[in-house]
Amino acid sequence: MKGTILCVDDEPVVLHSLKAQLRRRFVDDFQLEMAESVDEALELLDDVHDPESDLVVISDWLMPGIRGDEFLIKVSKLHPRAVLILLTGQADATAIARARDQATLDECLQKPWMEDVLGEVIAKSLERRRS
Repeated sequence: MKGTILCVDDEPVVLHSLKAQLRRRFVDDFQLEMAESVDEALELLDDVHDPESDLVVISDWLMPGIRGDEFLIKVSKLHPRAVLILLTGQADATAIARARDQATLDECLQKPWMEDVLGEVIAKSLERRRS
């Protein structure tokens, strides 16, 4: 059963880059989903994710409507075993601390990110969740 990697960012170019990079490493084990808004992301989670499989959510911090830390807190309540990654160029220390505390944030990566680092963060976080 394939897991789901959901990427949320209001910039289509970022989503395109993430999809290309994640496809190279995780396409055999994960369904890749992209969302340009939190509302779209929550709909996708309802529609496509099997609660019995792995879930990785990679979210930008600065988005219209709701910040990434608030979104990840929501996701953690709905999917407590999900791997949560904040990907940002602008998050403040308070937001990161809140996400770590209230959403059990796995990692906060700065934009621009390195493909191999993102892949390793996902792999190691999944390993921790499974053990």
